[in-house]
Formats: sequence, structure tokens, C-alpha cells
Amino acid sequence: MVNGVSNAQSLIALQNLNATNKSLETTTDRVSSGLKVANAKDNAAIYSVAQGLRGENSAYDIIQVSLNRSKSIGDIAMAAGETVSDILIQIREKALAATQDIDATSRAAYQEDFNGLVTQLEKIVSAATFDGVNLLDNSLPSGLDFVADASGTNKLTIASEDFTFGGANITLDPATHDLSTPADAQATMTAIQNSITNVNGALARLGGASQKIDNHANFVTRLQDVITSGVGSLVDADLGKESALLTSLQVKQQLGVQAMSIANQSPETVLSLFQN
Repeated sequence: MVNGVSNAQSLIALQNLNATNKSLETTTDRVSSGLKVANAKDNAAIYSVAQGLRGENSAYDIIQVSLNRSKSIGDIAMAAGETVSDILIQIREKALAATQDIDATSRAAYQEDFNGLVTQLEKIVSAATFDGVNLLDNSLPSGLDFVADASGTNKLTIASEDFTFGGANITLDPATHDLSTPADAQATMTAIQNSITNVNGALARLGGASQKIDNHANFVTRLQDVITSGVGSLVDADLGKESALLTSLQVKQQLGVQAMSIANQSPETVLSLFQN
């Protein structure tokens, strides 16, 4: 009411301007944050779904850490196993030489080399540890389990390989095998050859387990990419569209202010006629 005259046009213009200001505020928030659903107030259902997916994606971050740890453990075991295979080949050379009829001095030299290589092999197996886990020293007969999905219920296992002397793979046992005589050297040769065959088989299994980890890690990475894309499609704003709308609303706001000014001038014009 202006000087007793009801200004309906001014009220309508004010309502329209308020609606424009509210839309402008929403659009400005979307442009600045890049999100069309930033919190539950924007859209409770979509926000709830997005939060669930974000939680799942965060869980897969932990799985990636577990996979990386398992891969490192497997890589250490592979590297040590390959070195063990090389040393066994060297030990076989000493044993083969000792199967011949040689003098005591030469036999003692071969035995000394044999003992040194055996000690080196033991140290390598003992040192094949990462983060407290050793897959070669028979300390984990059931292998290594690691989490495979976000639920935590499904797991993958890397089987351990026994690289201890006299064990499942290295049948050579320094306690019973030596190069004292040609016959002893021949028996040692047989044990070494069996050990080499077994170790190579174990390396193939470790390689397969390492490939399994790589494949699962790649799958988890792709799954996270899909989840991230899915969350984005739910909550991300179309910045091109929102930017165009922002410009439009800014123009509309300016026109609304002008409309308010014009509407407020109308009663004053009428009153001026009576004053004249």
C-alpha cells in the first residue's frame, strides 16, 4: 500500500525477483562447487546413493593397498626363488665335478665351495621377507590371504613355497648330502637335479600368483573408475548448462530490479495527478 493505493504490480514483480534470486543462488552454488547434489537437502535419495558408492570406492582404496602389499611380497619371493635356482645350478656344477676320481685336495675344495653355496642359499631364503612375510621359509604353510572385495568376505590366496633344505621343493639336504666320495657326489647330484626341477615349478606357481594379483589390481582400478564415473553422473553439475543458465538468470535479475522500479513508480504517478 503506497499512500493508500495498493500496488499489485509491485508485489508481483517482487515475487518474481525473489524466485529469480533463489534460482540464481542455486545455480551459483552449482557452478562454484561443480555439484548439482552437494548435500542431502539438494536431493536426499541421490545423495544417499552417492554416499554409498563413495564408501564402496573408499573401501577399494584399502583393497588396493592390500594388493600392492601382496604383490611386493610375491615379487620378493620370485626374486629370491630365481636366485635360489641359479645357486642350485652352481651347486650342481660342484657336485658333478666331485663325481669324478679326484685327489683329496680338489675334493675338499669342491666341498668347501658346496658348503659356501649352501650357506648363501639359506641366507637368501631367510632374507626373502617383506613386511614380516616370507613365502619361502615354510613359516606360512597355508599361504597368504588378502581381501578381494569391498565386503571383506571374499579373499584371494598366494600359496607359499617351501624352499628349506630337505623340504617339498629343495630335496637337497646338507645334513645328508655331501661330496665326500664319487658315490656321495652322485647321490647329491640327483637330489640337486630334483631340487632344480621342483624350484622351477615353484617359480612358475609364484609367477601365476603374481599375475593373479596384477589382474585383480587392474580389475579393482577399473571398478573404481566406473564407480567414480557413476557418482559423477549422479551428483556432478553440467557446468556448460549451468554457466549459460547463470548468465540468463543474471540478466533476468537485472530486468526484475527494473520491473520493481517501474512498478513502484506507478502509484507515485497517480498521486501526482491528484496533487496537480
